[in-house]
Amino acid sequence: MRYLPLTREDRVDMLARVGVADVEALFADIPADKRLAGDLDLPRRKSEMEVGRLLSNLAAKNVAAGSVPFFVGAGAYKHHVPASVDHLIQRSEFLTSYTPYQAEIAQGTLQYIFEFQTQVAALTAMDAANASMYDGSTAAAEAALMAHRVTGRSKAVLSGGLHPHYAEVVRAASLAGGEAVVSLPPDVFAREDLAATIDSETSCVLVQNPDVFGNLRDLSQLAAICKEKGALLVAVFTEAVSLGLVEPPGAMGADIVVGEGQSIGNALNFGGPYVGLFAAKEKYLRQMPGRLCGQTVDAEGRRSFVLTLSTREQHIRRDRATSNICTNSGLCALAFTIHLSLLGETGLRRLARINHANAVDLADRLAAVNGVEVLTKTFFNEFTIRIPADAAGVVERMAQRGVLGGVPISRLLPGQGLDDLILVASTEINTEADRGALADALQGAF
Repeated sequence: MRYLPLTREDRVDMLARVGVADVEALFADIPADKRLAGDLDLPRRKSEMEVGRLLSNLAAKNVAAGSVPFFVGAGAYKHHVPASVDHLIQRSEFLTSYTPYQAEIAQGTLQYIFEFQTQVAALTAMDAANASMYDGSTAAAEAALMAHRVTGRSKAVLSGGLHPHYAEVVRAASLAGGEAVVSLPPDVFAREDLAATIDSETSCVLVQNPDVFGNLRDLSQLAAICKEKGALLVAVFTEAVSLGLVEPPGAMGADIVVGEGQSIGNALNFGGPYVGLFAAKEKYLRQMPGRLCGQTVDAEGRRSFVLTLSTREQHIRRDRATSNICTNSGLCALAFTIHLSLLGETGLRRLARINHANAVDLADRLAAVNGVEVLTKTFFNEFTIRIPADAAGVVERMAQRGVLGGVPISRLLPGQGLDDLILVASTEINTEADRGALADALQGAF
């Protein structure tokens, strides 16, 4: 299609047809403080060669995660991804395949989706998993909406240990539908009384484990209370590798389990694309968003795969759809499945133990730094420390010294009086020398 620029008269006619005075009226729903006051600080025009040079110079300002000691987490984690994962997902039959509407010509795609679902259900100890979501935050929002449908209630309670970005997405989705959301204050020490927040209007309670501050939580008692009061327990996770060592949410009584699968098979990629994991008890299966792949046999008795449940708007009548999700992040889900298949159960458990051991060693090293206090007492591979200085400034100075030393909590929760806290993650990629470098950089940064 050729680009046909519009004349001023064309624009005036279009605005008149939609009934607005000017283009600015089309953006009225966007808050004024969220909009740019002027043009971006970019050249008005450049040649192709000049644009390439400009972008290369901008890219050179980035600090590559693999080139320096790296301890950043907060929902996106740097793990080693075997080269075979990237090699396999780039095969043409995977890289160029589209939605498997016709089962007879999409058996390969359907099979890996089925295997992915099986892996997620096993990891979370749940009855069934869907064919993935956009990412962990949107999966959390979909879980709250699903709980509303299942219970007939309209209020979600969000733990103070839920990742702030996840909480914001849940609130945004609920605002669109008119549902209520109760967000508890930040809970650095996992001491909140969630049971006290559940009333006759509560459809679900969303709790993260490990939570955003790194705390490990036993959800068993809360699950029993939710069941007694008619609410659903939605367990959230951001670190999929933790499921190789931590008690799975299903074993603790969760009704719905959602989380981010980026840790397995997917690199950081500047924040995406990622893959959302979603699992639930069998009795709630028909209310799950997205789609579900099933196993059957064909007319000749051969093992076959089909889309058993498709509950999104593209497949069924809008009034019966449970979601308008438009992708299942298929290539990211495939990367997850390949990596987890290469690890196997034994490999995943060993990987999880290495992560935990590295984090314990790092916590001990940082606790020995004068003025540093490790606040998280039980954790997997991520924990929160308190320092006697502004955390954002300290993290910036450590970066200037070649160490990416964590995430200031104030970046996740601004204006909450948590300016002296840093969230630190240590995975299998960190060496003993890396951990020593962080301790030294931290000591020298304040």
